[in-house]
Amino acid sequence: MVQSHPVFLTPKVLRKNLPLFVFLPGMDGTGQLLRAQTEGLEAGFDVRCLAIPPDDLTDWDHLAQQVVDLIHEEIAGDGARSIYLCGESFGGCLAMQVAVLAPDLFDHIILVNPASSFNRRPWITWGSSLSRYLPEVAYQFSSVTFLPLLASFGRIADSDLQALVEAVRSVPQKTSIWRMSLLHHFQTPKTELRQLKQPILLLASADDKMLPSLPEAYRLKRLLHNAQVVVLPHSGHTCLLEEGINLYEIMKDHGFLPPERSQADIVLAGATSLIGNG
Repeated sequence: MVQSHPVFLTPKVLRKNLPLFVFLPGMDGTGQLLRAQTEGLEAGFDVRCLAIPPDDLTDWDHLAQQVVDLIHEEIAGDGARSIYLCGESFGGCLAMQVAVLAPDLFDHIILVNPASSFNRRPWITWGSSLSRYLPEVAYQFSSVTFLPLLASFGRIADSDLQALVEAVRSVPQKTSIWRMSLLHHFQTPKTELRQLKQPILLLASADDKMLPSLPEAYRLKRLLHNAQVVVLPHSGHTCLLEEGINLYEIMKDHGFLPPERSQADIVLAGATSLIGNG
């Protein structure tokens, strides 16, 4: 059987003259839940979203190397291109692994409720251990029951909430158990993180019912050389799906956008070729 591999999802319009924005998704791995932010980000970036196949049982080291290889393919022939790395939840842990693997590759890093605090929620570990013994049907039901912990329902549009449900259901039991095992064994690479010099933005949801994201953001800030914390006071764990949360505007407000481009660049960006998802 041929094993599938992670790929980058690409927008319909490529903007090769703009900085590359690489998004690493949460536990679902689908890459589809950046949907609420894509339009805003495309105002200033050439966006790529990692999609991890549902049968992927890769460890942290190999997964990080695959991401670095995908990025190198994107910037082939343009080594001076500015690159932004953004990871949410599970993807936040992966982003840390990627950043320490290729510390000179990125100009800015954004971590959104990184799941590096997974082990500070013992009940999640217990639940993940028990879930391996559930029949598949029972597991699918139990995974959806965790949604109130993942999402602040009143802050997410119905279509985006449905997309979240579908993304959660798309992860097979075996894969979900594997990814939770990765989080359980994740060790924050403290020494390597201290050596990162680029600006790092830590987004932390104060109303995260799944993980202690706010204290975790401040813990990571103490490890990092050049980091700032942005607190989202009313947001839940899946904050990027919430109405009123605009990642591009947050980056703008905190000086995280690239320098202003000329009008000629903007016109050129709109004239690039159309392609489908990769």
